[in-house]
Amino acid sequence: MGNNTFDPPDNFIDLLLDVVCVVDRESYFVYVSAASERVFGYNPGEMVGRPVMDFVHPDDREQTRNSINDILNGEWKTHLENRYIRKDGKVVHIMWSARWSESDQVRVAVARDITQQKRAETTQKAVYAISQAAHEPGDLKVLLKYIHKVIKELLPADNFFIALCDPESEEIGFPYYVDEFNIAPTPQTIFSDTLAARVIRTGRAMLLTPETADRVVPKIEKANGRHAPNRLGVPLRSATGIIGALVVQSYSDFVSYSEEDRELLEFVSDQVASAVELRKMLTRLEYMAQHDKLTGLPDRNLFLDRLESSLKRARREQSGLAVLYIDLDEFKQVNDTYGHYMGDHVLREVANRLTRSVRQSDTAGRLGGDEFAVLLNDIKRPEDAGMIKEKISNALTVPFEISGKLCSISCSIGIAVFPENGNEIEALIHNADTDMYRNKRSSTNSI
Repeated sequence: MGNNTFDPPDNFIDLLLDVVCVVDRESYFVYVSAASERVFGYNPGEMVGRPVMDFVHPDDREQTRNSINDILNGEWKTHLENRYIRKDGKVVHIMWSARWSESDQVRVAVARDITQQKRAETTQKAVYAISQAAHEPGDLKVLLKYIHKVIKELLPADNFFIALCDPESEEIGFPYYVDEFNIAPTPQTIFSDTLAARVIRTGRAMLLTPETADRVVPKIEKANGRHAPNRLGVPLRSATGIIGALVVQSYSDFVSYSEEDRELLEFVSDQVASAVELRKMLTRLEYMAQHDKLTGLPDRNLFLDRLESSLKRARREQSGLAVLYIDLDEFKQVNDTYGHYMGDHVLREVANRLTRSVRQSDTAGRLGGDEFAVLLNDIKRPEDAGMIKEKISNALTVPFEISGKLCSISCSIGIAVFPENGNEIEALIHNADTDMYRNKRSSTNSI
């Protein structure tokens, strides 16, 4: 029994599941075993005579060149990893063991497909990373940008967008949209004949290829610019229902998406939906904590934070700013005559008029009671603040309608200009307040 010998057949190497490769000093394939067709999608004849770098993923070529140099210098590599682009456009993760044969002047290597293993590892990392990112500071756009980065580690996603649906208006918006050829679409209804709308409306993933797109969705939209022949969209499903869609697109004939990609993206999309919902909730809570509940204007703390930031920028850029301190003169009479409900109505309308009277770069805030303040950024001259003061005064003296009756109030406004009236927050607020009371006394004495 022990004397038996085994004479391997000529195609013995071709029975291996791993790929055996022989490469010359210039990194051209001179031999590839039959397993190449299973792993790379190319038969041996399609690889022999071609340079290795033709098949290596572009992002891994520099790393691969460095490893080849190490091997040529006599180093053995047993756990070298890189990515190849299969003939069908899919990315395959490879683990190599390789060494250089000085006598034969060739590099001998064995390639093992570890795509499934890597995909499982990266998927778990992606889910964890997205979950952690949802709790990090930053607005929704910051979160979505990070999610895009994570998704790109899983599959080709240079062209990527997230669509979110407002359940009340049934309007779909595009808070994050990255595309090499097209700009973000305008908001659309959930009944639109677009990929995002169909995914959200049906709650089902859609995989489109050049061969299936017209058959699956004959009337589906074409992009405003160049049309992406390969698209994959999955619903974002939260505990409350479908909140949007995540879509990846490819314009390349060499990069397509598969059912495996669909399953992967659907698995990750649940975590994306949870992260988006959490970020939106935290944003709402943060907004409520920093804004006056009645008027929706920034409260005292947020107003002072913005003033501090503006002061730092004004000092750095040597620009101007001004603070207006506003007090409603007859507001107590409104409450006494019409009640607090109508008084609240007037305060909300005052907030609206203040917001309409200043630029988007300025800040109107409610400091408390019937006292408001306005931060004017980047004013060129102190007189500009006076012009805004006059505009606000005229806006607030227009009568308010209460229970079908017109009610008029007046206001007193004080101004403090940086740096003439103060270089610090406390000085500016104090001087604007002092100027406001001076104007109030002057107005009272003139009656």
